[in-house]
Amino acid sequence: MYRFLKHTADVLFEVEATSLNKLFEDAGKAVMATMAELKTVKPRIKKTVNLTSDKVEDLLYNFLSELVYLKDSEYLLFSEFKVNIETIEVKKINGEYNHEYDLMSELKGEKIDAKKHKLGVDVKAITMHMFTVEKRGKKWFAKVLLDV
Repeated sequence: MYRFLKHTADVLFEVEATSLNKLFEDAGKAVMATMAELKTVKPRIKKTVNLTSDKVEDLLYNFLSELVYLKDSEYLLFSEFKVNIETIEVKKINGEYNHEYDLMSELKGEKIDAKKHKLGVDVKAITMHMFTVEKRGKKWFAKVLLDV
């Protein structure tokens, strides 16, 4: 589930999900829903995005930035998201453990067509301002500010 929040200049949204995979899927949908009405985007083209990071915040930021990049470079919008994130414990030299997050995703959508898609505003970038990802109890939460 995602919901848009009031913000003066850009687009601010937050996501609440029962799993990290769902958090990423819904955040991706929120970015795309900013640019186009999702029901007008058909799942005709499949793209995969695979990313790795040692911080879940960086992983989400990079994933959403990749969506903006694909929109800008290949003129693609996506309406379907399947994300699988694996968490791996990595032992550091000093004996401490860190986590590494591996994201594998399948995105489905199509090329932008102004005659067919009900377009919204153009997202230029994901910003770090107000950007948060956290787990509270059994739920994951994220807040994202989009530069439009």
